[in-house]
Amino acid sequence: MTAYLAALALFLGVDPATLDNKVLVGYQGWFTCPGDGTTRWTHWANGVPTPETLTVEMYPNTTEFDQDELCEIPNMTIGDKPAYLFSSRNPKTVKRHFQWMREYGLDGVLVQRFVGEIRNKRAGGEVVLKNIMAAALENGRTFAIEYDISGGNPATFAQILLEDWAYLVDELKITAHPNYQHHQGKPLVSVWGMGLDTTNHPPASAQEAKDLISAFKTRHNVIYMGGTPSRWRILSNDARREAEWAEVYAMMDVVQPWNVGRYETLAAVDNWKNNVLIPDVKKAADNGQLYMPVVFPGFSWQNLKKNNRPNQIPRLSGEFLWRQAYNAKTAGATMLKIAMFDEVDEATAIMKVVGRRDEAPAQGFWLTLDVDGTTIPSDWYLTLSGEITRIFKGEREATPEIPAELKPIP
Repeated sequence: MTAYLAALALFLGVDPATLDNKVLVGYQGWFTCPGDGTTRWTHWANGVPTPETLTVEMYPNTTEFDQDELCEIPNMTIGDKPAYLFSSRNPKTVKRHFQWMREYGLDGVLVQRFVGEIRNKRAGGEVVLKNIMAAALENGRTFAIEYDISGGNPATFAQILLEDWAYLVDELKITAHPNYQHHQGKPLVSVWGMGLDTTNHPPASAQEAKDLISAFKTRHNVIYMGGTPSRWRILSNDARREAEWAEVYAMMDVVQPWNVGRYETLAAVDNWKNNVLIPDVKKAADNGQLYMPVVFPGFSWQNLKKNNRPNQIPRLSGEFLWRQAYNAKTAGATMLKIAMFDEVDEATAIMKVVGRRDEAPAQGFWLTLDVDGTTIPSDWYLTLSGEITRIFKGEREATPEIPAELKPIP
């Protein structure tokens, strides 16, 4: 990246030249609705949204949206008015999301790019990615590609990733974008899922994983971030057991362990700090690596996975997210990932969602922010995420509980 582009990006907002003290959020950008250039309700439901087909848990707050951003849900109402959703293919909506990031002080996003969807994204003109590139530039936020290999074909996924990265760099020029996230003069690329001990996260062979990392680093000269199992360091629980995987993780420039769902209470969060975070930070430092722990506000997927209990991991009015961030910072982490910005499917979203049940459609199950018995404003998790970002930049003291002056007035 040229000095001119770096200076321009810095003038516009967040410095894209370094990961130091960064707080990045995952961005799915996978929602569609009829009339946005597609004919489908993607990720909102299995088909047309109904109480029976819904796959999302939280209802986005669309009250700020313009009429041309709204997708009316057939036969769903809020009071006596129609209910609406949105499409990630709409550039105004993606721009609005990035405007929220700027307003609340979030640094930028890791753009989720699923290996099984790459062909369709490219055939469709990369609409969402181009929306993200434009919105990041206008709002001075950074972005980087994060590949998700879930469900990938073991025989082809690595080559697909390498070919796609070459396409993104050569054809879309993403790494020349003024706001593409770099570190130490190299563009960042993240690959999430290698090493997870499941059949749908290839490869089974540690050598194949090492070959992919080596190709990215030597052939493309990137900073390589690995989205790893939470127990990458000790090769147990969610991680593959073979000793060779320790060599895979040691090759990564940045280790980003997946912690979502690994604990459910504040006591468990504190135990995780002592038993996992602190030794993880030390291990990464010993390896000469950066360490980016993942935190999340809560979890629920009753609609997506039928018969699961609602509010499976309660948000505790924000204290759950805050304590994780506090523990990560005081354990020695210098950067952080928040999962996710727009993941309403599994109820980890930090974007504006409705606070009260009467603000969501009357039809179907919706998990609203008042589920824990507290009235919470729609933007509460954007506010908290912005303050967490300030903690990692040294602009706010890290405290184990949310400071009283931040809490909304009842």
